[in-house]
Amino acid sequence: MDRDLLVSVGVQAKKKLLLGNNIALWDVIASCSIKGSSDSSIKDVTPNNLIPLLDGSSITRIYANGAKAYELYMKYSYEKTGMEIIKLPSTSPANAVYTLEKLIAAWNNIKIIAH
Repeated sequence: MDRDLLVSVGVQAKKKLLLGNNIALWDVIASCSIKGSSDSSIKDVTPNNLIPLLDGSSITRIYANGAKAYELYMKYSYEKTGMEIIKLPSTSPANAVYTLEKLIAAWNNIKIIAH
C-alpha cells in the first residue's frame, strides 16, 4: 500500500479503523508555539491532562508516534500517569528514513503485543 493512498483515506474511514481496533488517539500537547511543522521549534507547551482519558477507559498501553511524541510524553505526562510508553517510528511524511514497509513492520508490533 502506498503512502499517498493511506493519506487520501477519508476521516470517517480512519475513525472506523481505529474504533474497530480499540485504538484511541490523543495528543500530549494541548497547545504550544511552533514554527511550521518543525518539532524542534516546539516551545511554550501546555500539556493535555491525560488522567481523565485514562481513568475513564480501559487503556492498557500507550504508543508514541515518533521520538518527539515520546520525549514530550516523558517530560509532561509520565510522572502523572505512571504508564510506560512504547516509542514507534513517526508516520510523518518527513520521516524519510523509514520506507512504508519498515513503518508497517514496526507498527505491526502493536498487533503482536495486543494479542
